[in-house]
Amino acid sequence: MTITRRDFLSASAGLAAAPLLAGRGAAAPVRSREADIVVIGAGAAGIAAARRVLAANRKVIVLEAASQIGGRCQTDSATFEVPFDRGARWAHNPETNPMVRLARTAGLELMPAPSGEKIRIGRRNARPGETEEFLAALVRANRAIDDAARRGDVSCASVLPKELGDWAGTAEFVLGASFTGKDLRDVSVVDKARAQDRTSAIACRQGLGALITKLGEQLPVALSTPANRISWSNRDVVVETPSGKILARAAIITVSTNVLAAGKLKFDSDLPKRIGDAVAKLSLGSYDRIALQMPGNPLGLARDDVLIEQSNSTRTALLYANVGGSSLCTIDVAGSFGRDLSAEGEQAMVAFAVEWLKKLFGSDAVAGIKKSSATHWNASPFVLGAMSVAAPGGQAARRALIDPVGCMYFAGEATHETLWGTVDGAWESGERAAEGALRRIGALRDAPAAAPPPQKRRRRAPPAQSAQPRGLFD
Repeated sequence: MTITRRDFLSASAGLAAAPLLAGRGAAAPVRSREADIVVIGAGAAGIAAARRVLAANRKVIVLEAASQIGGRCQTDSATFEVPFDRGARWAHNPETNPMVRLARTAGLELMPAPSGEKIRIGRRNARPGETEEFLAALVRANRAIDDAARRGDVSCASVLPKELGDWAGTAEFVLGASFTGKDLRDVSVVDKARAQDRTSAIACRQGLGALITKLGEQLPVALSTPANRISWSNRDVVVETPSGKILARAAIITVSTNVLAAGKLKFDSDLPKRIGDAVAKLSLGSYDRIALQMPGNPLGLARDDVLIEQSNSTRTALLYANVGGSSLCTIDVAGSFGRDLSAEGEQAMVAFAVEWLKKLFGSDAVAGIKKSSATHWNASPFVLGAMSVAAPGGQAARRALIDPVGCMYFAGEATHETLWGTVDGAWESGERAAEGALRRIGALRDAPAAAPPPQKRRRRAPPAQSAQPRGLFD
């Protein structure tokens, strides 16, 4: 349920003329509240939080700055013949993921994501022995990262084995840019080592963005309504928007760390230093997608084939071919190279994709491109990047964001210690924040359950069909 501007103005009229709350610790004036809990952001975390609040029979309002629900989960169903996920494409852990049950209840179709990747060496596919060499290089690199994480928190790049040979660049792309949106020199070994295995991935035929939108369609969401300023205390919050002010007993803030760092959401009272420090250490990586409509299967690949190349430079990408059996192919670029390429604009992005495919498949393969599109998440004003990644020495920042500030709770993939960078982690964090806020206002009186210990990543030699880790945007 989308709240219209008239609905919003009517709901907040009584508060609009009242002064904002005084600083932290000041007594709030007695007045009626528009909501028990206000949620800022209608991405996966915000939708999960709002659903949990409603399930507890408490009033919630969701404020979304963009004109649509979804956050970093956006499905374009108009440009191509099949839905095109411009952001997050996979969910994970289907046995335990609550979104799986909700999707099926909503009538959406889920399917396994592609289970493996092909490797291209120049104009040919890698031979079985070469694929085994690459997988062995990945195992050595992962083992080195795990071993280093037990001793301290340094950059992943600084601990990579020297004997990766011709596969060093490909391993760095798979473990760094493609998985986190950052180069390994900018990634914490502890953050990487604690990331839960994500090899069991699922996709939604209608698009992951369509799924999040479906799960939020009955919620009271005010679209195109950015939260500009928050006045907070230990008792109430007032959220100021262009359409009026909302008074609530608690707030759940799900905006990205880059949005917080950019100061787009202002606070009348200074936040604790730990919040600013955590936000700085959990900046978003860069991950963008170039989509090409290529009729006639000129690449000669199967439905939903995923392909990477043996590369000795950062100028590389990941190909997802014939999406859903269609003529749509996507080329994903990430890390520092993807960031710089995206900054050059869509024309440069498409030109790179064409040249990259030409290098791997020949000029004839790209002669019949019919339509193209590209994402620019770093320039998206309400996101400003892809997924959060802890800088070397910064993994503990995730825990710092989990603890509430007054009656404000932070949520989003950046606040999940093992499922960061995923829609699953965002969803779980939203439910966790909602539980905390509900307990604070007395809506839940049972004692909080003890948090389960972080799951250890099991390192083993992966089979040939499962080389590629999966993050939020891949």
